[in-house]
Amino acid sequence: MTAVEGDERVIAAAQHIVRSLGTTANMTNDMLKIFSSFDNRFSSMSEQSLAQARSEIEERLAFAEEMVLRWDMNSSEAARQSMIWEGAPDEAASYLHAVDEVHRLMESLATRSLPENVNDNNNGGGNDLIGRAQNVLHIAMTRLELEFRNILDQESGVFEAERLYERNQGPVSRVSFCSSSTHEEDLVDDASISSPANVNGNGDRENVNVILDLIAPEVIPALKDIAERMVACGYTEECCQVYICVRRHVLEESLYRLGIEKLSIEEIQKMDWECLEGKMKKWNQAAKIAVGVVMASEKHLCEQIFGELGCEDGTFVETAKGGIKQLLNFSEAVAISRRSPERLFRILDMYECLSDLLPDINSIFSDECSVSTSIRVEALGILRRLGEAVKGTFVEFENAIQRETSRTPIPGGAVHPLTRYVMNYIRFLFDYTDTLKHLIANEGKEKEKGDAKRRISNDFLDSSEDDCQGDSLSSSPLAHRLLSITLLLESNLDGKSKLYKDLSLSHLFLMNNVHYIVQKVKSSELRTLLGDDWLRKHSGQVRQHATNYQRAAWNKVLSCLRDEGISIAGNFSNKVSKDALKERFKSFNSAFEDVYRNQTAWLVPNPQLREELRISIAEKLLPAYRSFTGRFRSHLESGRHAERYMKYTAEDLENYLLDLFEGSPGSMGRRRSS
Repeated sequence: MTAVEGDERVIAAAQHIVRSLGTTANMTNDMLKIFSSFDNRFSSMSEQSLAQARSEIEERLAFAEEMVLRWDMNSSEAARQSMIWEGAPDEAASYLHAVDEVHRLMESLATRSLPENVNDNNNGGGNDLIGRAQNVLHIAMTRLELEFRNILDQESGVFEAERLYERNQGPVSRVSFCSSSTHEEDLVDDASISSPANVNGNGDRENVNVILDLIAPEVIPALKDIAERMVACGYTEECCQVYICVRRHVLEESLYRLGIEKLSIEEIQKMDWECLEGKMKKWNQAAKIAVGVVMASEKHLCEQIFGELGCEDGTFVETAKGGIKQLLNFSEAVAISRRSPERLFRILDMYECLSDLLPDINSIFSDECSVSTSIRVEALGILRRLGEAVKGTFVEFENAIQRETSRTPIPGGAVHPLTRYVMNYIRFLFDYTDTLKHLIANEGKEKEKGDAKRRISNDFLDSSEDDCQGDSLSSSPLAHRLLSITLLLESNLDGKSKLYKDLSLSHLFLMNNVHYIVQKVKSSELRTLLGDDWLRKHSGQVRQHATNYQRAAWNKVLSCLRDEGISIAGNFSNKVSKDALKERFKSFNSAFEDVYRNQTAWLVPNPQLREELRISIAEKLLPAYRSFTGRFRSHLESGRHAERYMKYTAEDLENYLLDLFEGSPGSMGRRRSS
């Protein structure tokens, strides 16, 4: 050994001299030849050193090979039946050490020239050792791939959707996951209008910020260790494909459990509205969790395993692309589906949901590969198409108001269902004020449809969104658009009022409906939009319709209480004609009974308006009746059967007036007590 060490020192010294003197490869070779010819000990010493290095590599390779072959599935039944990482931690560490050793030896062999064996003086590069090491490494990579898949299979589980729906109401958190009628509200429901699904109690859209541990944290180091070895040894694709295959299935199953189904556009467009609406509501809830929780957590997991190896982006994109396209496919189908007014709020929900998620989608799929780029572009395109669907559906809502031309008068002159529908529709639109202002401000001038006299010019829509930001709501394009809708409604109601044969009922119908509109404006943000001048004008219209109703309905009754025609003509003693007086009372009784019989069946739904109208009638009728009977009572009381003509007292009439406008025909066969 001492001699060998001495030889090595001599060789090292000679090589140092050569490096010092030689500047080219040829000069170095020449120098070595000179030294070799001077003393052939250099040649023999080099051969001895190379043989010793080969022997050392063979010994190290044999030790690592023994460990790897122990777990070769082709050589042992025990290796096929058990898993390294399910056993003792020392066994996994020893196996990884053996893999590292084989990898280091291969790198060393690639940079050194060794004889094929110790008896061969031909410097052939140790190809036999390289081939042997490659075979061992291949066996090891096959085993690591199996172990990697097994850990993922065992630890990857589909979560319970209910858990996430419960958790997404709270603040940012981190949770561990492992595998283990006549009522107003009835009328709104009948009109297929409901409150936005994505708004919480404070009026703010919910923000989902939860990162799940999709795999138990304690197994992440094992996955990282395996992935690191496979990538270092050139098996990156095999490792990533195993991850993609396992996790893609889990991810898509998780989305399905959230309610995001694999449906074609054709299937979605063929659904009836009730079914589609339910799926749209489910989508709005599920999409937030799917992107903000599930996919964000999946990317986090991918980064934990592959983040230091430089292949996390491509692996995640391949894992998640099917799920995100499944999610976007539904919103795409909705965006291009038939437009009808009842769909507006659900489409707005989807628009706002996707708009909120767009930054997350851009962040999660942020790399510049073609797939990520196409996902970002597709999401933005669908958002724009949903916006177009909102605007188109809004126009369809306006058209629907104009097209509602039912020819059957509403019994009793009550509030028309169209009035309730439109005003509640507008009221709920205020939950989407910011979104609608953005969309409508960017809308081009709407094409004129229908009767131009019934439409408001939309020149204001040419103004830019930026011009609207500093304006009050009442001067925004949205404000003008909603004002246009109220005018379309009023125009339609005016036409429907003409369906009544009784003029007084026509006025009562308009009074009820305009009053309903006014009350809805007063009790909502529409008051700010339309302003006090609008309210004063329409409140005046309610009073005017009430006055017109009273004139048309009660003038005939009140005309019976005039003095004209009762006194005997030409008689300067003001003598009263009893026959004329009797006819006058008979006419009054008949006229009042007709009004009573008809107008008890008429309806004024608003209690306050109903009471005010009764009081107004009483203030005109009762004083006139008291005055008339006071002047002429004595002329009949002295005769026979006076009660046939003076059937009612003023108190009787007052009590009968309380029966008016209840929507149920009344009977005058009884007297009401005060």
